[in-house]
Amino acid sequence: MSKSATRSGTPRSAIAGFSMVELVMSICVMLILTALAIPSLMHSLHAYQLNSAAASVSDVLKFTRFEAVRRNTQINFLMQASGTGWLVGTDSNNSGVLDPIEKQQFIAGYATLLPAGTAPPPNAIRASLGGAALTALSGSNGAVTFDARGAVRPTIGAALAITPYVFYVGNAVNPDSGYRAVVLLPSGSTQIWTAANGGPWRRVG
Repeated sequence: MSKSATRSGTPRSAIAGFSMVELVMSICVMLILTALAIPSLMHSLHAYQLNSAAASVSDVLKFTRFEAVRRNTQINFLMQASGTGWLVGTDSNNSGVLDPIEKQQFIAGYATLLPAGTAPPPNAIRASLGGAALTALSGSNGAVTFDARGAVRPTIGAALAITPYVFYVGNAVNPDSGYRAVVLLPSGSTQIWTAANGGPWRRVG
């Protein structure tokens, strides 16, 4: 009769689990690795929030332009302060306020809309546009109009815009993750730019 592969006389100490010292050392290593990973994770989260906010502004601009062309009329894009953030939306009835039923996005949290002078100088953006001056709309309540052809006007009934507009996105207190800029061209098309803290700007969309 063959013998069992496992000896019944195996000492209990040979199959014991981790000792207390080994367990404490393992936890310490895990805590150190976690502490090293947190800054990188936070940077990635902030970059995502900046990208999301810039995309939201660009999407509402595109929607407002589409509505103006579809309805063959002039429609305002509005930007209004709301609590600790900003509402950007399509003023479908040109009432001057964003109604709950109108398309809008709330920009708040780490990524917010900044006034001119907070983000790095837009030298690269201006150079790509042939040296055109940029009019910053972010940082205060404002509006811009799309006409029936999708082109941009400063207000309802005004002449066509001749210079681009820009919306700056970032965090004035903690700029380590950089900035984003949404550029609205007189033709009605949009561009998205990114810059590290201190610049320079480069186009990403």
